[in-house]
Amino acid sequence: MKRLYVFAVMEVGTRTVHILGVTAHPTAAWATQLARNRIADSGFRYLLRALDSRYTQAFDTIFADDGIEILKTAPQAPG
Repeated sequence: MKRLYVFAVMEVGTRTVHILGVTAHPTAAWATQLARNRIADSGFRYLLRALDSRYTQAFDTIFADDGIEILKTAPQAPG
């Protein structure tokens, strides 16, 4: 058995899930690169994300620069 981490995005309106990447060792650089890859064709207005150290300022800036508002989960919410 091996633990894998999946980076997925769900469109709430259509309930469509997009799997952007899978890795055994997630890093901030990995998450940021996936954000860069996805932003090209997103059309999203909001991003709801967990409070995790892998989501750095660089990650948020990619979305903010495209006019996407970042919404963070509550501190006690499971990530």
